Amino acid sequence: MLRIGFVLSPDFQMMSLAAASAFEFANLTAGETLYSIDFLSAEGGPLATSLGNTIDTQPIGTPGHDTLIFGTGVDLEPTPPALVAFAREAFHTTRRVAAICVGAFVLAEAGLLDGRRATTHWLAARKLQAAYPQIRVEEDRIFIIDGSIWTSAGMSAGIDMALGMIEKDFGADLAQSVAQRLVLYHRRGGGQSQHSELLALTPKSDRIQTALTYARSNLRSALSVEELAEVAHLSPRQFSRAFRAETGQTPAKAVENLRLEAARMMMAQSRHPVDVVASETGFADRERMRRAFVRTFGQPPQAIRRNARGAMAEDIPG
Repeated sequence: MLRIGFVLSPDFQMMSLAAASAFEFANLTAGETLYSIDFLSAEGGPLATSLGNTIDTQPIGTPGHDTLIFGTGVDLEPTPPALVAFAREAFHTTRRVAAICVGAFVLAEAGLLDGRRATTHWLAARKLQAAYPQIRVEEDRIFIIDGSIWTSAGMSAGIDMALGMIEKDFGADLAQSVAQRLVLYHRRGGGQSQHSELLALTPKSDRIQTALTYARSNLRSALSVEELAEVAHLSPRQFSRAFRAETGQTPAKAVENLRLEAARMMMAQSRHPVDVVASETGFADRERMRRAFVRTFGQPPQAIRRNARGAMAEDIPG
C-alpha cells in the first residue's frame, strides 16, 4: 500500500483535493487498498478551507509517505516557513513530491525546481518564471514529471497528474478504468495543451455555440458557412455577421483552428500516419495541413509528433 499525503495551507482551495478521488477510485476499481490518503498541515488539527469549513489534518513530519502533494489556495500567499522546510526534507524522504496548480511556488521556494522543467496554472506561469528564473517553466502543459518531481497546471489538471501516477504505479489499464469511473472524457497526457480553442471562442448565444459544437464533432465535413448557418437556424449572411460579432473570428478561421487543435492532438497522442490525421480532421490533404501547422505553430506536423514523444520519454522514464 502506498501512502499519499496532501500537504495543505490555511484557506486552501477545496478543488485541489479532487485529485484524491483518483486514488480513492483506484482502490475501488482494483478491489483492494492500493493507496491510503492523509491530509497534512504545518501544525495538524482542524484546517480552514477556502469555503470556510474545516478539515482534520495530521501534522507534517508524519513518516512513511510514498508521495507528498502540495496544494494551496487560488491566490498566491506567502508559504509558511515550516512547509518550505518540509518540502526540502520530503525530496530526500519520499519517492515522489508533487504540486497542484500554484503549489508549484512552494516547491520553487524550497529550491526543488531549480534546473528542472515545471508547470503551473497558465495565469501564474510567467510570475513563476520571473520569480525563479532557474526553473524551465513550460506554461502550456497539463502536467510535467522531472525526475521525482511532478507539477500540474490548474486544479482539474491535478486529476490528470494523479492518473499519471496511478499509471506509473499500477499500469495503464487501471488508470484508464479509473478515468472511466470518474466519467472523464479521456485521460489527458502531460504534454497536452492547457488551452482549448472551443473554450477560447466563448460565443454568447446558444445558436453560435451549437454551430461550434457541431463543427468540433464533424471536422471531416466541409463545414461551409452554409452548413454551419443551417445548424444555427440562420441565413448564411446572418450567421457570418453574428459569428464574427460573438467570437472575433470568421467562421472559416475558427474551423481551421478547431481542425488544427484536433490534428495537433492526434499527431501528439496517436501513431496515425499524417495522411490519416489530415483526412480525419478535415484538411484536404497532408500538404494543406502542413502549411497550416507551419503558419500557426511554426513547425510541421512531424515535428509536433517528435517533440511529444521526446516529452513523453522525459516525463515517464522507463
